[in-house]
Amino acid sequence: MEVKTDFLVIGSGVAGLSFALKVCAWGKVAVVTKREIEESNTKYAQGGIASVWSQEDTFDAHIQDTLVAGDGLCHPDVVETVVKNGPDRIRDLVNWGVNFTLWEKDKTKYDLAREGGHSKRRIIHAADLTGEEVEKTLVERVKRDRNITTYENLIAVNLIVREGECWGAYVLDIKKKVVHTFLAKVTLLATGGAGKVYIYTSNSDVATGDGIAMAYRAGAKIGNMEFMQFHPTCLYHPEAKSFLISEAVRGEGGILRLSDGKPFMHKYHPRKELAPRDIVARAIDQEMKQRGDDCVFLDMTHKDPEFVKKKFPNIYKKCRSFGFDMTREPLPVVPAAHYICGGVLTDSNGRTSLRRLFAVGEVTCSGLHGANRLASNSLLEALVFAERASEQAKYAVEEKISFPTVSPWDIGHAVDSHEAVMVSHNWDEIRRLMWNYVGIVRSNKRLARAKRRIELLQKEIQEYYWDFIITSDLIELRDIATVGQLIIESAIRRRESRGLHYNLDYPSRDDIHWKKDTIIQQKPTK
Repeated sequence: MEVKTDFLVIGSGVAGLSFALKVCAWGKVAVVTKREIEESNTKYAQGGIASVWSQEDTFDAHIQDTLVAGDGLCHPDVVETVVKNGPDRIRDLVNWGVNFTLWEKDKTKYDLAREGGHSKRRIIHAADLTGEEVEKTLVERVKRDRNITTYENLIAVNLIVREGECWGAYVLDIKKKVVHTFLAKVTLLATGGAGKVYIYTSNSDVATGDGIAMAYRAGAKIGNMEFMQFHPTCLYHPEAKSFLISEAVRGEGGILRLSDGKPFMHKYHPRKELAPRDIVARAIDQEMKQRGDDCVFLDMTHKDPEFVKKKFPNIYKKCRSFGFDMTREPLPVVPAAHYICGGVLTDSNGRTSLRRLFAVGEVTCSGLHGANRLASNSLLEALVFAERASEQAKYAVEEKISFPTVSPWDIGHAVDSHEAVMVSHNWDEIRRLMWNYVGIVRSNKRLARAKRRIELLQKEIQEYYWDFIITSDLIELRDIATVGQLIIESAIRRRESRGLHYNLDYPSRDDIHWKKDTIIQQKPTK
């Protein structure tokens, strides 16, 4: 099957869907998503959206908080643009039908939460299920729009690039096992993050770094892949699958304690539990390793039980399902891979280094986050850049152009594989080596070991890839191997410690040599 459209959107989170809703006024839109349309990291974003909304807050304060968290690598012009456009993008969501939580004392105002790294209350939220509310609303509007067609259970394989221009993508129908050709005047990567590169993650199963890997193979510039954010507090339980305990819990007074009940964050930062995420995650990691403990504990038992239940209804209910009552006992928590601050390099309008290819959201390195993301700036980034990218993308479809001739996907001599164990084994090995050697704390020796092993795995996967007919599992394996390689290579290049990248052999920040983005690019390959 060959599909021709004006706009091809790969990914169905807040970035992709809000872009689709903006550009559908100027042409036909195809939204491709590898699971059901509702399944994305957006859906699991509990905390909310950071935006200046109260009279007690200012743009300058939000900008400064973002710059401090980014540890010297944020692009100040991008930060200013995103922060100042925040309120308008919140109004877009409200106009589309998103129901944010109102302040109990004055129902004409929004209830504003505070999270780590923020100097003011500025997190607009929908209880503790903000992402789910936003995703649900956007999906409903997308399904009603006649100019938008959604294609579920399709996973992108490779971008179609001719002489530095992107013309769409080859896409695998997961159920029918057939590769289709999608041609578009504008392609948007909105594929989200890469948390599944690590064995312990808060991310959805779809977060395998597909967009980053495809863009890299196509020759796009990739930036700052060494900066993987580990969320400090995921529920420690064998069946919880790293259920996220929102940053907002610490924002409302949660205290991190050791197994003997002693608090410890005062040793690491004056803001204690409200320190930036990289500091909190590293502190927890260090305490666990020093003591040999499997977890630390997040304590809310000093707060009024009704306040906790009302403020965090979903978290409370979910924890109860695993046998924990957070109003009566501290919750066992551990860090887990959460958000990658690097990705496909874009300008302030979401344009990549390949013509006609845009990227928005966690798949990008936009200059907003620098070396560490400030809590709840992610949904804000997606909304602002989707708006800015849409304004630029409309000019591309207005041009009188003809699609290039593109051959159908050629399977060559590939045959069906009966060795699925190879895929699952390599998948597991990559995720474990990334956790053990390229995790919260790194060293030259660990990184060198990871580099040697990922190169061998890449060779095995590449040989397997061309011998057998591709499946979604094989595509995702190839993508996490590529992303793992990019993280390792970027981490080796950066000879300092900054933000989310901490190397025992270079424990200090070096602004003289390393106050710059780490950029990687290769020539296009099939």
